[in-house]
Amino acid sequence: MIEFLMYLVFGAALGTLGGLFGIGGGLIAIPLLGVLFGLDQQIAQGTALVMVVPNVMLALWRYQQRNRIELRHALPLATMGFSFAWLGSLWAVGIDAQTMRLGFVGFLIALSALNLARMFTASAPAASEMNYPWPWLGVLGAASGTMGGVFGVGGAVVATPVLTSVFGTSQVVAQGLSLALALPSTGVTLVTYAVHHQVDWMIGIPLAIGGLISISWGVKIAHALPERLLRGLFCGYLVCCAVTLALKV
Repeated sequence: MIEFLMYLVFGAALGTLGGLFGIGGGLIAIPLLGVLFGLDQQIAQGTALVMVVPNVMLALWRYQQRNRIELRHALPLATMGFSFAWLGSLWAVGIDAQTMRLGFVGFLIALSALNLARMFTASAPAASEMNYPWPWLGVLGAASGTMGGVFGVGGAVVATPVLTSVFGTSQVVAQGLSLALALPSTGVTLVTYAVHHQVDWMIGIPLAIGGLISISWGVKIAHALPERLLRGLFCGYLVCCAVTLALKV
């Protein structure tokens, strides 16, 4: 019971941070599960997905209540994301844990560099139509799904910045399409990790409950802070996690 409450509180903290940085709790949880709880990389990723999937479901439901997601854009993203997330997760569960952790460290550094570049690059105004026709969304879905399946973070962290910077969508449209991509891809990734016994349900379930309770608090805090400060804090967090995980390899 004490352990359950501890994981519940930890999940609440992760949910708050996930809401603060606008990425859900998965990318926040994975390095901390590896560092603080000593979980192997694949188990950390699978356990974090237990928290990610319900968060994505809730976020998509709330988004759909306020905004309309274009099915012709969401369908190629979701279909290809699902297929390639499944393939990526099948590959990931067979990789050596240390090699996987090194790959995840590289992923964190690349993601941090991408966000730093966006901080110092002027944003182009959102276009009324996408810069590229819808078949290219399938390519983005495949790439994002693969990353999500391999690293267990969902494809949204990759898809959202690409949709705004390359496809020319607004941030709101990008977030909606990314959620439509993330739901099937995180779902199939969680199932794959679970089938291969790479999920610690006793940790994951209380993390999920705590995250669902607290994520809205992080969102409220995020709206009160400057976007550049938030992005800088997020990049700093990613770098710190990458360095800490690298030292543990």
